[in-house]
Amino acid sequence: MDIIVNLDVMMAKRKISSGELAERVGITPANLSILKNGKAKAIRFSTLMALCRELQCQPGDILEYKE
Repeated sequence: MDIIVNLDVMMAKRKISSGELAERVGITPANLSILKNGKAKAIRFSTLMALCRELQCQPGDILEYKE
């Protein structure tokens, strides 16, 4: 069972760079990279909401569950 993070896919669809997204969301580029690479152990709802706001998507567009 895994949670797959599709943040890089959404960023590519919206044509936004990591640096720009990190700045808009209010997190460091290093923390965004950890999220993008699926290395994060947790994500705050406030961060998830900010990502969805900036990428104009739903949480399910970013996070996916696979068995």
